[in-house]
Amino acid sequence: QVQLVESGGGLVQSGGSLRLSCAPSRTIFSIAFNIMGWYRQAPGKERELVATISIGGLTNYADSVKDRFTISRDNAKDTLFLQMHRLQLEDTGVYYCNAVSSTTLNAKSLRPWGQGTQVTVSS
Repeated sequence: QVQLVESGGGLVQSGGSLRLSCAPSRTIFSIAFNIMGWYRQAPGKERELVATISIGGLTNYADSVKDRFTISRDNAKDTLFLQMHRLQLEDTGVYYCNAVSSTTLNAKSLRPWGQGTQVTVSS
């Protein structure tokens, strides 16, 4: 079963930056040929889709992360990224990547979930 493997999380002070990465565990799934998204699950809350990127590179962001986060992909490396700047306490959570059904923020996830990567923002 293909899983998506997220990495790059950690502990960062408020106002800091982190860059998350996501890659498939097996080559039978290609990030480059799928609409992709980054989800965030804050403590005690449901998982929410915060950024999407189309196959052609068009992006969409939740208002809470707009102008601070950038989703991108490196097709040659088949890797998805989430660059996060000006991190806030509210950005704390487990971040997951997944293929999604569309670039809208109510899109459905299409693949089994990976383990995610923990982002903790401290004051």
